[in-house]
Amino acid sequence: MKKLWVKVLGVAGLLLLLAACTDNADSEGDKKHLTFVYNFATNSLDPNVDSSYVPLRAGLTETLVKLNEETLTIEPWLAESWEGTNEGKEWTIQLREDISFQNGQPMDAEAVKASLERSMKDNVAIQNALKIDSIEADGMTLHISNTQPFPEFVSELVNPNTSIIDVEAGDFVNNPIGTGPFKLDSFTPGSKLELVRNEDYWDETAKLDSVTFSFNEDANARSLALESGNADVVFRPEVESIETLEAKEGIKVESTETFRVHQMTMNLERESLKDVNVRKAVDALINRDEIVDSVLLGYAQSAKGPFPDSLPFAPTYSDRETGAEVAKEYLEKAGYSLQDGKMQKDGEPLEFTLLTYSARADLPLIAQIFQSDAKKLGIDVELRQIEIPEEYMASNRDWDLATYSNLTAPRGDAGYYLNATYHPDGALNFSGANEPELTKIIDQLNVTVDMDKRSELAEEAANYVDENQINSFVLYPDTLVAYDETKVKNWVTTRSEYYMITNQLDVK
Repeated sequence: MKKLWVKVLGVAGLLLLLAACTDNADSEGDKKHLTFVYNFATNSLDPNVDSSYVPLRAGLTETLVKLNEETLTIEPWLAESWEGTNEGKEWTIQLREDISFQNGQPMDAEAVKASLERSMKDNVAIQNALKIDSIEADGMTLHISNTQPFPEFVSELVNPNTSIIDVEAGDFVNNPIGTGPFKLDSFTPGSKLELVRNEDYWDETAKLDSVTFSFNEDANARSLALESGNADVVFRPEVESIETLEAKEGIKVESTETFRVHQMTMNLERESLKDVNVRKAVDALINRDEIVDSVLLGYAQSAKGPFPDSLPFAPTYSDRETGAEVAKEYLEKAGYSLQDGKMQKDGEPLEFTLLTYSARADLPLIAQIFQSDAKKLGIDVELRQIEIPEEYMASNRDWDLATYSNLTAPRGDAGYYLNATYHPDGALNFSGANEPELTKIIDQLNVTVDMDKRSELAEEAANYVDENQINSFVLYPDTLVAYDETKVKNWVTTRSEYYMITNQLDVK
């Protein structure tokens, strides 16, 4: 009952907050205002280190290049052009002229150099991803030397953590100064941002005067905010509310395939999971069809690997048998047997600690289904709720499994996910994978230019992950966005989930 009251109070609090925002917007007369509710809260707006990517998503910051989601190619943004030589070890990047930061300071090569160097200094993941040895600034031109040939270097500059900010302005946590179409008016950590139009924006000025970008990790609260008229756009509404929302006049629900995969991350440093047969047993226990139907209500596709079939580098996997009996066979190969209702080996029961987090409402439900199915096989699974998965998994090794959601190809290429998740230096290598053969494939991918060869290497790496069961892949969730189509214009649900509050977003 206590949890129910907390949830009710949370919903009520959000509605009161958004109602106040709506009243304030109405009092401004004919000014165009939009209220957006996002599913991840953040206490920091530092674009170079924060994993929520809110500054880019909110239109505060921009990167040198961006992803064209239709062609899955990189196109100019703050950079006008680029050229690589010496097999991608040396790069010349030409910046656009006449761009200023939101405080009026010019965005020149020195400023961009300082921003990139800060992101590498404060974010080890970015340092490892970019592989930059040195940067030289000359007017509006950057000369970058990498530590190795790296033909896909420019695609890494799509990463929101490489957002270009005025380093000299300081206060990156509460008020980063970027180049985007919106400026920050106020920030309430964990609650919301108030944004106003950047009148001096270098491209077409934003159509909206202001935006409230609020946070709520309760999917039900997000849905109710839209139903009640206290929000205009909500990201990832509660799946169970979709039918109700679609039946309400004026509300449009968009379901879009993404580059995202829900996976079961395995901690390979845990003794039981060092055995590939135990990992294969875990994979066999995942009832993907039930999860897609009962948890996502069909707004997802079962996954066999990290990359959906729509991507050119996705392998063709052979069908594999799953279920409790299959899992039991793998466990027997690992030396386990069912005794007195417990799966055990040498007198020690097989038990797992499974991490999950509520910001993605479907992940705790996936964890509960796995817990229930494992229990039938005599395996106790302790569910542990955490707040920020990246921080917890990177800092703690007291867990076995984790439901985790990951973007696998937000740059339109396999290199990002493979480097981040399976390379020993990868920022998202929470499993602790250190497989020399796999690392060799990824290293070769990093220096390969030919796209067909890159696809072959990506398939080879994905097949290695599959054969050795380094993590399990549950499903590819659709991105669900609901909005008031009688008011909102030009909303685009992107596959990368990067570009949300743009200069083209408008209200009627």
